[in-house]
Amino acid sequence: MAVSQRAMLISTIMQRILNVFLLGLGAILLLFLGRETYHLALVLFVNNDQSSSYLLIEGIVIYFLYFEFIALIVKYFSSGYHFPLRYFIYIGITAIIRLIIVDHKNPIDTLIYAAAILVLVVTLYLANTDRLKRE
Repeated sequence: MAVSQRAMLISTIMQRILNVFLLGLGAILLLFLGRETYHLALVLFVNNDQSSSYLLIEGIVIYFLYFEFIALIVKYFSSGYHFPLRYFIYIGITAIIRLIIVDHKNPIDTLIYAAAILVLVVTLYLANTDRLKRE
């Protein structure tokens, strides 16, 4: 067997293994998304205390994180086994927003988080320019 044929065979096998595990991860994320939907419904309809609005906002941001990871996996398969950079940037922005919601006691930390979001937004703008856009 030629070296290039062996390399293609190994590449194909590894790609299939990756796809199977990625599908498993997608299924797990769907389960967690369903669980988060249930928790959001409980917070929205059952809890009526003052902290429930805080829990609702935090739950919604976590919900979007699950949703974005699932969308990333879907995009991976629909774009020919490629992870678009902008999806990772969206996930990073959402994660930092969640961090600001959860940990906003120190104003300097909040300012640093906001600066990190600004850097990610600039990166998103640059990634969507014609020179870097692949899609």
